[in-house]
Amino acid sequence: MNLELSAVWTRVQNLVQSFIVTIPNILIGLLVFVIFLGIARIARNAVTSLSQRAGQSKGISLVFSRIVSWLVLAVGVLVSLTVIFPTLTAASLFGALGVSGVAIGFAFKDIFQNLLAGILILVTRPFRIGDQIVSGDHEGVVEDIQVRATLLRTYDNRRVVIPNSELYTNRVTVNTAYPQRRLSVTVGIGYGDDISAARKLILDTLDGLDGLLKDPAPNVLVKELGDFSVNLDVRFWIDPPIRKEAVEAQDSVLEAIKNALPAAGFDLPFPTQQVLFHDQTETTDGNRNKQREGWPARQDDPQSRQGVQREAQQSPEQHQSEARQP
Repeated sequence: MNLELSAVWTRVQNLVQSFIVTIPNILIGLLVFVIFLGIARIARNAVTSLSQRAGQSKGISLVFSRIVSWLVLAVGVLVSLTVIFPTLTAASLFGALGVSGVAIGFAFKDIFQNLLAGILILVTRPFRIGDQIVSGDHEGVVEDIQVRATLLRTYDNRRVVIPNSELYTNRVTVNTAYPQRRLSVTVGIGYGDDISAARKLILDTLDGLDGLLKDPAPNVLVKELGDFSVNLDVRFWIDPPIRKEAVEAQDSVLEAIKNALPAAGFDLPFPTQQVLFHDQTETTDGNRNKQREGWPARQDDPQSRQGVQREAQQSPEQHQSEARQP
């Protein structure tokens, strides 16, 4: 028992002595890491300044500065480890990193994918900070393009965090990509109304509205012959193409057309259905040569249901006698 306690005590003393011997290396390693931490901060500021002088966007300079800072910190960690553990060689350290790198790659695959997508978005710049975009079910203003995700502020003042990989691989509509934007509304008029007169009235109405561009000028096209109305596609342009201007322009256009068309005698039809009832006490179903609602035109007028039933009850001799009568 005493021998076992003595062996344990001896081992503890050896560990304490080795730790005391390693303390200077630990302090030097921490000092080296602090130095590299300062170098990383200086490098990040330098890259940011150079990127802004080169005319790069804020997002690109931010990403590149972070990448440079991480690389400097990674080198600082490696140097600090070799200082703290002198037996740790660079070859063994890189070998361990190579083995663990595969596991880290699988574990952080989505993070690396979003990182690369964020860099590509900042470099190619399909959209920028401040643009109004539509991605899937989300629409809003781009607040920030970070390394992992893009921050979107919706029009009802909510924040949506979208991974960069989704934005880079899926369809994105940029509403503010160009200085002008075309909008359209559908207006239905009656089948008995004059299309040319309605078109002229709508164009004259739009000409008096503020916020619509004169060049390109508005136009009105026949969109379709609907079930209840002749649908006209009213097109007009706005500048700038932001959401606020688009909503206000559509509101003013629809209100002006709604007031102008009925005042000029045009009909704004709403869905209706016509139901036709047939009186089966009549001797015939009517003259098919004059009917239009679904009856095929024939020479002989069809009999009513009562006439058909009466003929079915008669014998063949009665049919022949009725046929001989003038």
